[in-house]
Amino acid sequence: MGETRHTKVLIIGSGPAGHTAAVYSARAMLNPILVQGIQPGGQLTITTEVENWPGETQIQGPDLMVKMEEHARATGAEVISDYIVSLDLSKRPFTAKGDSGTTYTADAVILATGAQARWLGLPSEEKFKGFGVSACATCDGFFYRGKEIVVVGGGNSAVEEALFLTNFASKVTLIHRRDSLRAEKIMQDRLFKNPKVEILWNHGIDEVLGTEAPLGVTGVRAKHVETGEITEIPCAGFFVAIGHAPASELVKGQLDLHMGGYVKVAPGTTETSVAGVFAAGDLIDPVYRQAVTSAGMGCMAALDVERFLQAEEA
Repeated sequence: MGETRHTKVLIIGSGPAGHTAAVYSARAMLNPILVQGIQPGGQLTITTEVENWPGETQIQGPDLMVKMEEHARATGAEVISDYIVSLDLSKRPFTAKGDSGTTYTADAVILATGAQARWLGLPSEEKFKGFGVSACATCDGFFYRGKEIVVVGGGNSAVEEALFLTNFASKVTLIHRRDSLRAEKIMQDRLFKNPKVEILWNHGIDEVLGTEAPLGVTGVRAKHVETGEITEIPCAGFFVAIGHAPASELVKGQLDLHMGGYVKVAPGTTETSVAGVFAAGDLIDPVYRQAVTSAGMGCMAALDVERFLQAEEA
């Protein structure tokens, strides 16, 4: 049997939302416990250069997350290397069980488990992640000024990414498995009118091509879905835009979800459908998905928790 730990505020997740929530709740003397999860630091730990974090002209993603963790610890938050495998929100105090065997009980919970880009699942895609393969145009598009880029996908995300990348690239090739896009018509019209965009219909990605030393993408191999014919397309960057999956498995059936699994919060707040449970960051955000917006929501969650607990004590 593992030990049981009680805290006023349990924060689950260690990206920008979780760490910011930890800083604010620690400063409010709530003595939060932050459980890091399966990927300590979140998505930024697999990002190389970050150039859009205020105050840092350029910083490596993992370095930024180390700084955030140090900040959270310095303010008095307890940061624990564990992974929450189950969460019971049916009664208070809420109960979470860690993979370590530890049971955590809490008066309030902040969910900051994030969302992860859906990937194609190719070994070559995995190999070049962070070295020419990306799932975030607003994060990495800047690095491909004047170069050719390939985007895969057919929904709003893919079209938005492709259009955004035309601000930097000399050419953007959008590859889609079907003969029509799922994106909104107005988005499609913009895409079709853009002279930098070329579309390759009825093709899937067979392999990402690149160099070993230095590691980098040089192109993709696309396969026709019906004929199997192979087309090689040169590019310096390959962007996967086939959607994001919010990490809401812990709370399925316990909290109201919407838009494919994102946790639903009351407008203008981080309050979920269960009193005392708050959510922040990419877990609730299918639109912006930026480190800085996640951090802002982490701040909101901590302030919402503080008010919630104060109201209970009054």
